Amino acid sequence: MQNSQNTKGALLMAGSMAGFAFNDAAIKLGAADIGIYQAIFVRGVFASLLIGLFAWRMGAFKILPNSTDLRWIALRTLTELGATFCFLTALLHMPIANVTAILQALPLTVSLAAVWLLNETIGWRRAGAIFIGLVGVMLIIKPGTEGFNSYAILAMVAVVFITFRDLIVRQFSDQVSTLFVSFVTAIAITFAGAIALIITHSWQPMTSQTLLLLMLASVLIFVGYYCSVAAMRFGEVAIVAPFRYSIMIWAILLGWIIWDETPDYLTLIGMVIVVSMGVYTFWRERGRL
Repeated sequence: MQNSQNTKGALLMAGSMAGFAFNDAAIKLGAADIGIYQAIFVRGVFASLLIGLFAWRMGAFKILPNSTDLRWIALRTLTELGATFCFLTALLHMPIANVTAILQALPLTVSLAAVWLLNETIGWRRAGAIFIGLVGVMLIIKPGTEGFNSYAILAMVAVVFITFRDLIVRQFSDQVSTLFVSFVTAIAITFAGAIALIITHSWQPMTSQTLLLLMLASVLIFVGYYCSVAAMRFGEVAIVAPFRYSIMIWAILLGWIIWDETPDYLTLIGMVIVVSMGVYTFWRERGRL
C-alpha cells in the first residue's frame, strides 16, 4: 500500500514539474511579442478566473482566514509578486534551463534562511550541502564572465523572494485553504501587471497565437500548483519531493527544441551539483542519511 502511495505521489510531483516547465516555455514565447507586463496581466486574468472557479467549487471561500492569517497571506502575496516579476523578467532574457536551475537552489536557501530567521539548527553535513549547492549556482550564473548579466542577478533575487515566501507559509494555521491563497495571489499579480502596463503605456496588440499561449500558460501553472499540493498528500515526503527536480529534464529539452539552447559544461556541472545537494538536503531533513 505504501509503495502504491509513493508511486502516486511521485507521478503527481513529476506531472507538476512538467506543468511548470511548459508554463515557463509558453509565457516565454508569448512575452517575446508583447512584453513581460502584458504577459503577466493577460495570464493573470485567465489564471484568476480558473483558480477562482475551482476554489468556489471546492468551498474555499466558505471559511475565511482569521486576521493573523490574513496578515501572513498579505506578506506572502508581496513576496510572490517580487518573485514573479523577477523570475519572469530573467526567464525572458536567459536560457530556460539556466534560470530553472537557479531556482533549484530553493531547498538549500530555505534551510539556510530557517537557521537565520527561525533559529533552526543544522548539522555539518547539511551545512556542507548548502555551501556546495551554492557553489553549483555560481557555476551556472558565472559571475565575472561574459555570460554573467543583470538577469542572472534577478533570478537570484527571485530565489530570495521565494525563500521568504516558503518560510511565511509555515506560519499559516491549518484552517488556511491553499486554493484561497492561490486565488488571492493570482488576483494580486494580475492587478500588479495592470498597474505596470498603465505606468509604462506598453500595451501591444496580440495575435491569436499569443493569446492562446497565455491561456495555455494559465492552465499549466494551475495544473502545476494543484499537482504539487496533491503530490505531498501521498507517500513519503523524502521520496516524493526529490521528483521536483524532474523539471530540469523538461527545461533542458524545451530550451533545446524551441530555442536551440544547449547548456555549456560548467552550467551542466552546476546543475548536477545543485540538484544533488537539494536531494541530499531533502533526505537529511527526513533522517534518511
